[in-house]
Amino acid sequence: MTAPIRYAIVGAGSRSMMYSQALLDQFSDQGELVAYCDVNPARMAFMNRYYQESLGAKPVATYPPQGFQQMLEEQRVQVVIVCSVDRTHHRYIIQTLEAGRDAITEKPMTIDAEKCQAILDTIARTGRKLRVTFNYRYSPRNSQVKELLASGVIGEVISVHFEWLLDTSHGADYFRRWHRDKRNSGGLMVHKATHHFDLVNWWLGSRPELVFGLGALRYYGRENAEARGVVTPYFRYTGSEAAKSDPFALDLADDETLRALYLEAEPHDGYQRDQNVLGDGISIEDDMAVLVRYASKTTLTYHLTAYSPWEGYRVAFNGNQGRLEYLVVENPFVERAVPVDPRLVQHAVIDSVDRTEIVIYPLFGKPRRVEPAKSSGGHGGGDERLLRDLLVAVERDPLGRAANHVDGAFSILTGIAANQSFATGLPVRIADLVRF
Repeated sequence: MTAPIRYAIVGAGSRSMMYSQALLDQFSDQGELVAYCDVNPARMAFMNRYYQESLGAKPVATYPPQGFQQMLEEQRVQVVIVCSVDRTHHRYIIQTLEAGRDAITEKPMTIDAEKCQAILDTIARTGRKLRVTFNYRYSPRNSQVKELLASGVIGEVISVHFEWLLDTSHGADYFRRWHRDKRNSGGLMVHKATHHFDLVNWWLGSRPELVFGLGALRYYGRENAEARGVVTPYFRYTGSEAAKSDPFALDLADDETLRALYLEAEPHDGYQRDQNVLGDGISIEDDMAVLVRYASKTTLTYHLTAYSPWEGYRVAFNGNQGRLEYLVVENPFVERAVPVDPRLVQHAVIDSVDRTEIVIYPLFGKPRRVEPAKSSGGHGGGDERLLRDLLVAVERDPLGRAANHVDGAFSILTGIAANQSFATGLPVRIADLVRF
């Protein structure tokens, strides 16, 4: 019997828990979690305590970032899973590959063209492997769309219109956290839209060539709030009496996990997880429009809204034999923390939690609905299937859902080009950003 692969996780924040849980529980016979590496010792201590109490797992070794190489050697690490702040992904990926190990990274692979080039060069030099965790590829309903398009149901795809809506719960959270500083995340064009651009690249089986974009901060931030007559003088929410009437308020003390992972960990690194989304210090956009031309000559119009009343996405594919429309409602509404005048509320409330629709419109014929594939669990059922593909030897996948460094690069290059276009007002060629 083959010994389990030895894994280390870099970045012990909430997203890393998906991998910790899998390695310490359902896939423990396939992989062994042997170490955490994080800037915050309290966060790593919580992880060990949490899994000891919930799963009876033995504590694993913990290391600060300066002990990363020591961790690789002492713990005989074979694969590193990178879940750290986006701007540090390249650092851990490159160190891992140069040490003769393979890496798995959370999206985005990195945040700018220079760091992307450094990763590509390291892979070319070392021959090691990097996987990028695009869980949306593994969602059964997204896989179904891939199959439908590949079957030729609408012929050759000529254009795509893609609208992604982040609601005032999930969307707002990016403006509370480290993501609000573009130097950390590359903005939502990179951090979030990497999911969406990867889906289009994968659905089409093509790669972006030319990008033009327009983006701005129009809803969050102090100036926008004050223009609407809203004044929020507090910097953070936790512990502020004035913030209790704010519909965006997040009190870290109210949640056991958030309290342990962030509030009680603050003395070690100063990071505040609950910053005011209507305050100062935000350098990312919340409303973005992008136009992309692909190598296949297909065009994409894309829009990302981060302040929507509901969450989900609409995609329309126009082909030379018809049109495919795809709707996913992940969350139909957000409850306000502040009471609303009942006279202003419409009574026909949509209470569906998750809704999916696929409709095919032939050029010459009646439209038909397609029964969507069942998608339950994190990211539309993608998380569990992704983990199985990453941690267990699986059979050949005709859909090609496993994403490597090239997929990771092309998923972020559209967003990186869009950021450059936001700044210059000019279109950007992908070929001018990096060399493959």
